[in-house]
This record gives sequence, structure tokens and C-alpha cells, in this order.
Amino acid sequence: MNRLRTRVHALDRRRRHRSAARALLRVLPEPESWLDVGTGCADFPHTAREFFPYTAFDGIDPTARVEYARRAGRVEEAYAGQVTDPHITSLLRARYDVVTLLRHRSPGAPDPGAELRAALAVLRPGGHLLVEVPGMRSDGVRAYLEAQGCAIVTPAGRFPDLLPPGRRVIARR
Repeated sequence: MNRLRTRVHALDRRRRHRSAARALLRVLPEPESWLDVGTGCADFPHTAREFFPYTAFDGIDPTARVEYARRAGRVEEAYAGQVTDPHITSLLRARYDVVTLLRHRSPGAPDPGAELRAALAVLRPGGHLLVEVPGMRSDGVRAYLEAQGCAIVTPAGRFPDLLPPGRRVIARR
């Protein structure tokens, strides 16, 4: 039973990752560079590469899993740490066309406000930020991003959004 639950969880995660990649594909078909925050083993970049084969994916994660992801070819550059670290933020400032924050509730997660500020700092002008907010509506995230001068982008298309309303935000800086 535990194996089945693990397999179902992995399939659900892959389905959500595909949905997020498709949502961004509708607003930005060919980004040059992409940073996945909290990437772990880079499951999201691995899935998104199916839709963005020419995009350079980088990952940042506080665990050693990000180095595994680099060795496995899932990300090109691997950064061990938090995007909120001032050294990392200054190193990556205005470098990426897309930054993803696919958040899951975890005890060691950084302050969401600080994480959004850092994500905006590493985003190029005109770049896109994709945020998924777990277990709550994203009204606060939307309001914060609009206050920072970002435009909220609502992708239209034939693919339905698989998340409940209000949990995914795509913003253009």
C-alpha cells in the first residue's frame, strides 16, 4: 500500500509540473534561462524540459540533492543554499528569464516575503515569475507582486489549469 501511495504521489507531482510548464509556455514560449528555487533533485526542470528543450535550467536548493541534479544533467548550474542568501542573490541578480517558486510547506522554508523579493531580484526585466502557493489562495502573493510593479499574467488556452483557482500566479516583471 505504501508503494502505491508513493507512486500516486509521484504521478500527481509530475502532472502538476506539466501543468505549470504548459501554463508558462502559453505566455513565454522560448525562455533562454530559468531558475528553479527549492529544486531538490530537479524534478520540475526535468519535466519542463519536455516543453522547453532549448532553455538552460539552473537550480537552487539548501540540500545536496541539487548537486545530484547537476550530475544527472537535470540542471546546468547547481547552487547550494537559499535564494534569500545575499551572496547568492547578488551573484544571480537579473540573470533569469523565468524563476519558479513551487512551494511546499516545510519547516525549514525561508520567509515567503523574503523569497519573493529575492526571486524578483534574480529575474531580468520583462522576465516571468511562476509561483504556486500551497494550501491557500494566492491573493497576498498577487497583491505583493502588483505592488512591486509586476503585471499578473493569466494564460488563456485550451489546457485547463489543474490547480484549484487562485493557487498559481504568473507575473511579468
